[in-house]
Amino acid sequence: MGLLLVHSQEAPTHEFIRLLIVECCPTPLQWLCEVAGYWPVLEHCHTTRSRASQICSMSDILVIQYQTVRYDTLPLSPISRNRLNAVKRKILVLDLDETLIHSHHDGVLRPTVRPGTPPDFILKVVIDKHPVRFFVHKRPHVDFFLEVVSQWYELVVFTASMEIYGSAVADKLDNNRNILKRRYYRQHCTLDLGSYIKDLSVVHDDLSSIVILDNSPGAYRSHPDNAIPIKSWFSDPSDTALLNLLPMLDALRFTADVRSVLSRNLHQHRLW
Repeated sequence: MGLLLVHSQEAPTHEFIRLLIVECCPTPLQWLCEVAGYWPVLEHCHTTRSRASQICSMSDILVIQYQTVRYDTLPLSPISRNRLNAVKRKILVLDLDETLIHSHHDGVLRPTVRPGTPPDFILKVVIDKHPVRFFVHKRPHVDFFLEVVSQWYELVVFTASMEIYGSAVADKLDNNRNILKRRYYRQHCTLDLGSYIKDLSVVHDDLSSIVILDNSPGAYRSHPDNAIPIKSWFSDPSDTALLNLLPMLDALRFTADVRSVLSRNLHQHRLW
């Protein structure tokens, strides 16, 4: 028996449909739930109610009950709270550019955002003694995403950008909430064959408790079993990738070792 969480395009923005299900044959879900020890997720791709119905018609799934879930109002059950207390609090490492935000600066002839789209904020920084303006666009739902996951994880920013820029972006995203206090920048990366590699052992020596969310596979190639891939974002206002990850991140915080789940590459099975 398990739970299916699907994001409903037809429902309010932060709403998921929870389906109580019984599965009749082994699936990637079973691997996840055996490791996680509880049943929060089967699939959490961006979907509609009709897509949910399609999933429910699969021959190996029997739907018992429907329930609407909103993460901004969903409390933990006593059982889940006890399970969470039995494991270490996890660390969620967050990339910035093309993961949480997209920016372009003065002098860019072809900005990747749609013409006429106003930035969410403008940063003025000095780089090599030259003032530069960055026009920063926030990925859809990033504020809600950060608010929710900050209740589940210790959040850490790890960007390959220069500190003078990355720190300013992180300050704006934090917005005086004190949820993005730990930060790592380009100087904390390792340069290898022209690309910046993020060594998660810099963040914490216990890799069983670290998850990294990054649009660049090269950045976490030293720790692929700790990574959740996310598609690069530039300007799509209908993007829901951050929302879609909430059920997965909700599940991972209950695991003893996040690598036991993430090493299975469940995203290849469209489990997020």
